[in-house]
Amino acid sequence: MGAAEVGRLGASDRTRDLGRVPCAALLEAVRGLDEAAWWEKLYRQESFNVHRSTQSIVLSFIDLDRWPNLAVARDVGWERLGDTAEGVMDSVIERCYPAGGVVIRSMAVRLPAGARITPHVDEHESLRLSHRIHLPLVTNPRVRFFIDGVPYRFEAGRAVEVNNQLSHSVMNDGASDRIHFIFDYLPPDRLAGPALAKSQAVR
Repeated sequence: MGAAEVGRLGASDRTRDLGRVPCAALLEAVRGLDEAAWWEKLYRQESFNVHRSTQSIVLSFIDLDRWPNLAVARDVGWERLGDTAEGVMDSVIERCYPAGGVVIRSMAVRLPAGARITPHVDEHESLRLSHRIHLPLVTNPRVRFFIDGVPYRFEAGRAVEVNNQLSHSVMNDGASDRIHFIFDYLPPDRLAGPALAKSQAVR
């Protein structure tokens, strides 16, 4: 399935289906994490109030203070999940996006049973310019992802691009945790400084 077959996410579109993704190895690696790993990096929870109910395994993250220069560093989660996550990201990008861009964020995010992410819009320019891609790894029938007020139930193992410029929120009313692998891909036509991106970005 090529990029033309899955279409493009327009400004008013809520989601873009990216198809099924082979992710058994990544799922196994995530399931093998000890509980302490989920609490190792609390930057997102402490910096962004809407994410305070989540736990994250951060693989890579852009330095927002240096934007629009691209400085993306591998974080502690790369040692835990990078070997399996890299192939997953590559498979999605190769099928659905132009080559030559940069993954500026990547992480596994857990939303515990009974927890919620309140409505918000991703405001930083790097989030507006990049493609926000979700790959559900673990979910349950009572998880709902709301975009522009419309509820979605995403399927485990099937990637989806989410329009983060519309108000979105998540509720997990189930009895088990929800875990998504999330990454942001900045395509080549939106790179602020391609030479800097190639020299300093992890990808």
